[in-house]
Amino acid sequence: MQHDNIDFLKDHSLKYIEMALSTDHIEKVAHPDGYGTRTGDCKDTVEIFLTSKKNILESVSFWVQGCMNTVACCNALAKLCEGKSIEEAWCISPEQINDFLETLPWGHFHCAELAVGAMYLALADLQQHC
Repeated sequence: MQHDNIDFLKDHSLKYIEMALSTDHIEKVAHPDGYGTRTGDCKDTVEIFLTSKKNILESVSFWVQGCMNTVACCNALAKLCEGKSIEEAWCISPEQINDFLETLPWGHFHCAELAVGAMYLALADLQQHC
């Protein structure tokens, strides 16, 4: 088997590396205000847990069964959403996650779509319970 010569530190932005390796937002929340889960065609699964107060997302956490790219996208999503209103969170797009990470590998944009899709399900769940 041939391996591509990839230098992880050279090929990725500091922002991507930080988001891929961070564990700050990895947590299963027992009783979230909003919950969404989604499994992609790649078989990665993302669970999003939201807590809110007065229409503001206080915390965004996630659980991932999947690759480092999906973890990076979920961490980026959490950073982009925390402290935002529910309405602002609905405006987060896969493109914004891609831009935030700077070096999401080509062919892994679906990881950003997966994270955002799970977030939209969590937001819909949160709004159902408000």
